[in-house]
Amino acid sequence: MLLNRHRGLTNLHNAATLLVVAVFFWLYAEFIINWFSDVVRLTREAQIMPYFLSVVVGLLFGWRQVVQEGPRLTRLGGGEAAALAGRQVAIVALVVFSLMFATQDRSISRLFLGTFLLFAWLGLTALHRVLPHRLAELFYGRGQKVPTLFVGRTAHLAGVEDWVRQRHHLGVQPIGYVTLDATGSTPPLGSWLGSLAELPALIEKFSVGQVIMMELPASDAQTRAVIEACQDRGCRLLLHHDIEERLGHPVVSTEEDGHHFFTLHEEPLEEPINRALKRLFDLVVSLPVVVLILPPLCLVVWLVQRVQSPGPLFHIRPRAGEQRTQFRMLKFRTMHVAPPDERAEVKQAQADDQRIFPFARWLRRHSLDEFPQFWNVFTGQMSIVGPRPVMPLLDAEFERQARAYRTKHLVKPGITGLAQSEGFRGEIKTPEQLQERIRLDLHYIAHWSFWLDVQVTAKTLWQVFFPPPSAY
Repeated sequence: MLLNRHRGLTNLHNAATLLVVAVFFWLYAEFIINWFSDVVRLTREAQIMPYFLSVVVGLLFGWRQVVQEGPRLTRLGGGEAAALAGRQVAIVALVVFSLMFATQDRSISRLFLGTFLLFAWLGLTALHRVLPHRLAELFYGRGQKVPTLFVGRTAHLAGVEDWVRQRHHLGVQPIGYVTLDATGSTPPLGSWLGSLAELPALIEKFSVGQVIMMELPASDAQTRAVIEACQDRGCRLLLHHDIEERLGHPVVSTEEDGHHFFTLHEEPLEEPINRALKRLFDLVVSLPVVVLILPPLCLVVWLVQRVQSPGPLFHIRPRAGEQRTQFRMLKFRTMHVAPPDERAEVKQAQADDQRIFPFARWLRRHSLDEFPQFWNVFTGQMSIVGPRPVMPLLDAEFERQARAYRTKHLVKPGITGLAQSEGFRGEIKTPEQLQERIRLDLHYIAHWSFWLDVQVTAKTLWQVFFPPPSAY
């Protein structure tokens, strides 16, 4: 019930916002033609219909942006609603202006399209803040409330108070709970109604429409009794699995040929189409850098090195790539040449590190020393975005400190990563910093999307011009 009601609410919201924006498009066009055609240069001879259709297509492409908000749709703050509307309008703008450039249409007013997109963003922001609540009240209001009974141990029941409160808009009406404990101390959910043996009578007495079990009872017989009590009385049954609590780790449910499994995280980059999209993005970004930017940059760095720190142009060292395969990673040499010393080399660069020559400090601060890695990306050893590789000795040390560290090697390493775009770059000084980097790396692996790669790349480009304090 909950899944279908939420899916229905999301689809209703998407359909309603699409209708509102579509109607507004024509009303705004009529308003401009009738009152401001001299200023905006929009006439009835302009071919408006293709642009209207492109707006609709853009909103349909952006449908998934709303779906991805999940249960948070009714709890969006002002900034979150504006960000969601911004992503939708960006997709619409891409479709609209692609049509304009493809057809070389000069009859349509750019000012009309630009102001429409601005007003559409403002309107969608307001709709995302208000409309989901109103739709929930309309379709899941008083007449659609479902009396819900909770079954479980008191300790588990107390932990779902926030979850229940966030589902009120879907018609979940908690009436109390039945405990699997010997006693029933009252948790925040409501009144204690009795023991498991009293469940059939309680369903009848309170006209319960839904039973939510927060855990499996100790015996199969008790589990079967709950199922039969719900089936005999036409009552819905939701079973909450507590495998995450038992494993101490979030899990993802998956089904394969009739068999149900749980895995520790999603891996969207295991899909060939996603891998192809990511590789295409890597090539589109790396090729211009390799051809146009890297050669003159190499010349400049080489010339300065001749003056400040003679030695090889590149610092080439082994790194662990996808599935821990070794490759030779390139970067501009930024430290003075010294006798080989593995232990000295593994020491992380620090602020005011005397090993770094003057011009190299500027290179490192603006991440220009990493530009040779675009060649590693072009040849397929690295990606533009991915977990950052570190020196082999640090790899071994971090594996001892962070249990999930090796999981980062499920994908290609990147020139930049989600952790770096969020400010976690440079020297790792504390275990907490390492754990946060690993958390962001694993989040990237589990939630990869083409849009996420674009966002991380844009943030990193910003940091090239405006480096964070941790860049040295």
